[in-house]
Formats: sequence, C-alpha cells, structure tokens
Amino acid sequence: MSSHFPKSRMPTLFFGHGTPMNAIRKNIFTQFLNQKGAELPWPKAILMISAHWETMGIKVLRRERPETIHDFGGFPKELFAIQYPAVGSLEVADKVQELMRAHEVEASASWGLDHGTWSVLTHLYPKADVPVLQLSLNRNLKMPDHIRIAQDLRALRDQGVLIVGSGNITHNLRQVDWSEAPKPMGWAVEFDELIKQALIEKDVGALTAQNSKDHSLWQQALPSLEHYLPLLYIVGVSDSQDQLSFPHEEMQMGSLSMRAVQYS
Repeated sequence: MSSHFPKSRMPTLFFGHGTPMNAIRKNIFTQFLNQKGAELPWPKAILMISAHWETMGIKVLRRERPETIHDFGGFPKELFAIQYPAVGSLEVADKVQELMRAHEVEASASWGLDHGTWSVLTHLYPKADVPVLQLSLNRNLKMPDHIRIAQDLRALRDQGVLIVGSGNITHNLRQVDWSEAPKPMGWAVEFDELIKQALIEKDVGALTAQNSKDHSLWQQALPSLEHYLPLLYIVGVSDSQDQLSFPHEEMQMGSLSMRAVQYS
C-alpha cells in the first residue's frame, strides 16, 4: 500500500454496479474494476454515494469500523459471506458536515457499507485498505438539487478523497434478461446513449429529465431514480478543468448499463 497521497486533486468516478453477483464473479466488468483500482492515485479515503442508502434529509456515515450490509435476498450464501472490513474516517465525515453545513447533514452510525459500495470496492480495492464512508441520498430533493449540493464537496478532491457514485444509468429490474448471453435491449442502449451525450454536452436539463420528449424513455429506463442519482453527484463535484471519459461501456443482462464515468 502506498502511503503517499496525491498532491493534485483526485479524479471522481461513477460506476454502474449491476447485480450483487458481480462481487463474486470474474467478468469484463470486474476485470475493469481491478485494473482501474491499480491505475488510480492512492486516496486518503473514499466517499461513496450509493443507490442503496436513501434517507429523509442527508446523512453521512460516521463509524470507525462500518459493518458490511447484505441488503438483498435470494442470492447464494457465498455472497452473504462476503465481508469488506475497511475502516471508516471520522475526519472526513466531519469535513463533509462542515462543507455541507448549509444542508444540515446528520452524522449517522446506523448504516454501514451496503452492496452498492462493497460490490464495487471488493474489486477496486480488494485489500480493503482505504478508509470508506458513505453519503446518503435525500429522498426530498429534486434531481437538479443533487447536482447543486454536490458542488459543496469539491474541496474534498483536493484533500485526497476519492468521491465515487455507484448505481446504474438504466435500472428496470422487470426487464432484465436472465439468459446466458442476452442481447442489449434497444431502449436501454438508447437511454444510455442519451445520458452519455448529455454528459458530453454538459446539458444539465437533459441530465435531469427536463426534456419532455424523452419522458417515456426515462420511465422505461428508470421506474425509480435511486440508481441514477449517484451519477449526478459525480457531475456536481466535477468542474470545467476536468476531462470527461467513459472508461467502461457494457450492457449486462440486456438492460443494465454498466457504464463508468470519470472526471479527472
């Protein structure tokens, strides 16, 4: 493990995480995560915004040793056996509260690391040797608000903190294909490309469902928004100095976009 934190600011990334089974699978997605973890500058801590922690108001995980939460059902026992024993960071949790004091962020010890976090980090940092904490998604906010409040966290990137969003750009579990080699579904590919172009063009209106002609496509791709919202935080903590890239593009199970987004 490197003990030298980067002197320049950290990149910020969004990962599509897909099924929890990716935590124990070897596939092109998990190979990508392993490679990406080796490429990234070593962080002081990781602040995760996961699709799987929704709250009333905003909360930040403040625990010295967060538990591994298995927040799902119906999967093999080896998935429930996974532990991700990363320590937390009280220092960064306090800094988050300080930076977001206008939003009355509450420190919480009642959560841990959910599978949106550890299913990614178990490949990105398999030794669990970087402190990890999470920021919750406030159910009361509208989509543009998530981008706006995330801007208050930009300073963390200059302090060695890797800010990571984990969700999926398309997430309609009623339309996943469980067959062995499913073909990408046209609507999922179309929506994924729509969001890619909106990111390239920095079109906040298109990123926040304000383009009415695409409303039905939004409804099909995202019956609920919690898996999409972490992407907006990565947009929010980026700025005009960043270069945008898409280090991974894939459609799992026919309709789950595994697109990764990076600003650096």
